[in-house]
Amino acid sequence: MAFYQTTQKGYVLRVRLTPNSSCSQIVGEFVDENGDSWLKISVKAAPEKGKANKELLAFLAKTLKVAKSSIELIGGQTDRYKKIMIENTSDMAQKIEGLLK
Repeated sequence: MAFYQTTQKGYVLRVRLTPNSSCSQIVGEFVDENGDSWLKISVKAAPEKGKANKELLAFLAKTLKVAKSSIELIGGQTDRYKKIMIENTSDMAQKIEGLLK
């Protein structure tokens, strides 16, 4: 199972976030005990007052080359397992697939 799914609005990414890292980067893919696949990302920011979430969204916007306004955190505000909605564009599927390369 992929770490994202397609919806009518766009794509929902499943992300496992690791805050307080030395640098913001995509670490790889993580499979949980239920067999669900998650994109593992680490960020420099601390998990306080939404700083890590804000950095995660900015990092994804920059990596996918989309506007910050087209990315929204829709689940997991206080959890390390997050769901992020990304608006659909013509080449978004290729950009998301390219995250692990």
